[in-house]
Amino acid sequence: MNRRFVSEGHLIDSNILPRILNLIVEEGAEYRIATFQIGQTNLDPSHLEFDLISKSDEQCAAITKKLVQLGCYEESASESVVRAAERDGAVPDDFYSTTNHRTEIYLAGRWQEVANQRMDGVVVITERGPVCKLLREVRAGDRILCSSESVRVFPPARDREADIFSFMTGDVSSERSVDVAVEQIAEDLAEYRDARRKVIVVAGPVVVHTGGGPSLAALIRDNYVHGLLAGNALAVHDIESVLFGSSLGIDLATGRPIHEGHRNHLRAINRIASCGSIAEAARRGEITRGIMYEVVRTGIPCCLAGSIRDDGPLPETETDMIRAQARYAEILKGASMVLMLGSMLHSIGTGNMLPSWVRTVCVDINPAVVTKLADRGSSQALGIVSDVGFFLRTLADRLQARV
Repeated sequence: MNRRFVSEGHLIDSNILPRILNLIVEEGAEYRIATFQIGQTNLDPSHLEFDLISKSDEQCAAITKKLVQLGCYEESASESVVRAAERDGAVPDDFYSTTNHRTEIYLAGRWQEVANQRMDGVVVITERGPVCKLLREVRAGDRILCSSESVRVFPPARDREADIFSFMTGDVSSERSVDVAVEQIAEDLAEYRDARRKVIVVAGPVVVHTGGGPSLAALIRDNYVHGLLAGNALAVHDIESVLFGSSLGIDLATGRPIHEGHRNHLRAINRIASCGSIAEAARRGEITRGIMYEVVRTGIPCCLAGSIRDDGPLPETETDMIRAQARYAEILKGASMVLMLGSMLHSIGTGNMLPSWVRTVCVDINPAVVTKLADRGSSQALGIVSDVGFFLRTLADRLQARV
């Protein structure tokens, strides 16, 4: 059987065209290109129309699902298949599973954009239009989009006028590229601050261990960062470094263990618990600098998500994972850029909540962290393999030099 598909965008520069054709061949089907118009300028998209020639309805349906993820859609779109959820938290078995790319569905005779786009969700048809929701948010009777035959997805295009994000997106940058990447990121952060665009930081405790705490605090103080997502450990070791000059009992000035330094992170938790909260400790003058102090002073939104490993935890730490996820998603709304610094768990979790058009930078000394983030769907992430402390110090210096 034959079906006509359409694909538009920077199909050559983004390597989408060969991926479409290779997919069809690898699936054992054939294609016939009907029309291919190449964009004449850097801003002009290309337009492709092709026929998928498959051996059966089952093969066609299977290939269609994969073509949709590459931005293809059927020329003659049919009305979306919608079925009701029979119970809370469960949907029909043929539900459409969302990606993090901008998505439209053909509904009521026209293409309608899906709101609140994120990966690993379902599309619920509401009175205001289609909305992406998590399975646990579905209620009995909700109208659920099923199958992918009336869906079109818009993967992010690679611009011809490449900047650091376009030519390195999805790649793992080598150490020799860090200086170039930092310069571009510094330029973007300065522009975002002037334009009042939202930048969120996701950070692990290695930020403090590697001496990057003061630099991150400076970025928050100078209004380059507008939200912080982290675990209990980042806050604990940041406060430990402020109170005792150590992180995990290691003197940050000398790199040597402190006598009974293993107690310091517990002493830090105890000091904050005695005050009742981090915010109260800052108000009383118990902490007068550092990452969490600047978070309190500037009032930027912050969520510390707990884990099974937490000591304490600190009073502000959210130990209910569902509530922590919801708070993360709330803080991420409207973000233009997300900096992920030395945290595999929180970076991947955050990546799952982000639409693919949000500029994402993942910095870690371990290349596997950057690769895993991309493998789990955050293909827009720019990976920088570097010591996080070095990266932050260099970035803060570049921004300071611009003042």
